[in-house]
Amino acid sequence: MATQAHLATTPYWTESSLPRFPKLERNARVDVVVVGGGITGLTTAYLIAKAGRSVALLERRRCAEIDTGHTTAHLTMVTDLTLAELVGRFGRNHGQAVWDAGLAAINQIDTIVRDENIACAFAWVPGYLHHPIGSTPDEGVEMFTQEAALATELGFDATFVSNVPFVGGPGVRFENQARFHPRLYLAGLARALSTGGGQIYEHSAADEFCDDPLSVTSNGHTISCDALVLATHTPLMGNANLASATLFQTKLALYTSYVVAGRVPSGSVPDALFWDTADPYHYLRLDTHRGFDVVIVGGEDHKTGQSSDTNACYDRLERTALALVPGIEITHRWSGQVIATPDGLPYIGDTAPRQFAATGFAGNGMTFGTLGGMMAADSVAGRANPWSDLLDPGRTKIRGALWDYLTENKDYPYYLVRDRFAGTEGRSLRALKRGEGKILDIDGTRVATFRDPTGAAIMRSAVCTHMGCAVAWNDAERTWDCPCHGSRFTTDGSVIAGPAESPLPEP
Repeated sequence: MATQAHLATTPYWTESSLPRFPKLERNARVDVVVVGGGITGLTTAYLIAKAGRSVALLERRRCAEIDTGHTTAHLTMVTDLTLAELVGRFGRNHGQAVWDAGLAAINQIDTIVRDENIACAFAWVPGYLHHPIGSTPDEGVEMFTQEAALATELGFDATFVSNVPFVGGPGVRFENQARFHPRLYLAGLARALSTGGGQIYEHSAADEFCDDPLSVTSNGHTISCDALVLATHTPLMGNANLASATLFQTKLALYTSYVVAGRVPSGSVPDALFWDTADPYHYLRLDTHRGFDVVIVGGEDHKTGQSSDTNACYDRLERTALALVPGIEITHRWSGQVIATPDGLPYIGDTAPRQFAATGFAGNGMTFGTLGGMMAADSVAGRANPWSDLLDPGRTKIRGALWDYLTENKDYPYYLVRDRFAGTEGRSLRALKRGEGKILDIDGTRVATFRDPTGAAIMRSAVCTHMGCAVAWNDAERTWDCPCHGSRFTTDGSVIAGPAESPLPEP
């Protein structure tokens, strides 16, 4: 191993530029003040501005530079807690809800990338949970098998894999995960926010809060508002009382995670997300370029301040990277900080009257950070959100068995498109029996496929022509039914019942 102690601990992402914004130098009045210019704050402000409300964002240094700037930017619904652990702690409905929240966040990022034409190397890729390198070949087979089966039962596209590509050994493949360049994404998001009328102030720390009238003071100037969103990594007290804020802080555990990155020839490593079941776990992803790829490997987590030799953490991680990718040329190394909570779920919600906060994202900073922005925007708009009770910072008991999760939230925008991102029933026509219908993934497209009594496969788009929901197979009636608004189609796509008026087209 060629440990390079002279390498600066600077994130790989910093090689890209960020737009600059002025300091706050005047008093102002807006609908919402957002404190924090990372992924949570910028997402919050963008969504609020897009909804037509005035918003000002305050960042004490530069946007996207601190905690978000030190991420590895995995975009995954899969949490640090396994799905089995989530279900065991919170019940099946809430276990599904947590992973749905991650998928909704990835979908939101994808939507913003397309709407704002942000060039940030966003791509949908598979994710692999696998056994640690060097463990015995049959280790974890039962756990991986059960995890894949449970994920499938709850509507997620997961498959047990006996030999995970690249790393070998057993694991689970999860479809429709993603990766992007976080700094390029947030640079585009900030530009879109500014162009859309949002105010961004850098080098403008929130120095003082007042609750009557609601306002924030920075650089000696005051911005008054109707609502306040605290989007800093570790939440500020804001207008919460001291006892409440102190108790909240005691529920957060801060961990340092280490990262190394280096070049490899193009195609040396599959373009996917990888993370293992070691404790602490390791994780890997790519940033692709023309002619070469950059492999990013993270791990060696420990409670912040509780390692006497942090260089040793980098050394061990470099050895792991070299074991995974022999010949990798390490060019960057850096550390980031993640925040864990006692029950493994983030805290996203109100922490005082008219004050919203989001923290405790653990290893899902990009997805839960985006989710925090979505939930904050819903809160400001007075709109119900499917995850508000589940992630409430003051939660004491979650209603598992009593909550009809899908029924209560079927009209939330995410659930109109959920099945585009989860729950494909298969990938092979060969597995489809005569008289059977399934939603198959055919070359990346979801296809409603029926095999008739003669053995011929009839394939139609799985997207309902009414409002774009995904149809489901009705085995008793041999029809394609839309779970959102009740449209029904024959096996050849013809409309049986509306509100859809057009047939399902050929894929």
